[in-house]
Amino acid sequence: QVHLSESGGGLVQAGGSLSLSCAASGRTFSRLGMGWFRQAPGREREFVAGIKSSDGGTNYADSVKGRFTISRDNAKNTVYLQMNSLKPEDTAVYYCAARKSDYLGYEYWGQGTQVTVSS
Repeated sequence: QVHLSESGGGLVQAGGSLSLSCAASGRTFSRLGMGWFRQAPGREREFVAGIKSSDGGTNYADSVKGRFTISRDNAKNTVYLQMNSLKPEDTAVYYCAARKSDYLGYEYWGQGTQVTVSS
């Protein structure tokens, strides 16, 4: 019912920046809570950042706080992840996610986009 499509992944040097985008369709975007997750080889999927539908409030994993910024443009049905001061440990497949309530778990997922940070 909700279709998500990530873009913007690529290769970047440590200390550099990269911006990811996720376009959503199939639902009233403004009513969806949105988030970003990532999964590195051999590791479990981990939460990166989230933005609520109710008030636009954001939250971040401690590992990215101060470096990453999540934002949304409801007019464009798009959520963004601006990543600055990238580190090699940020290397992972990044997934866009959506939920119908800020109080429920994420239930819709994109296919992922690879982010590789070299030293």
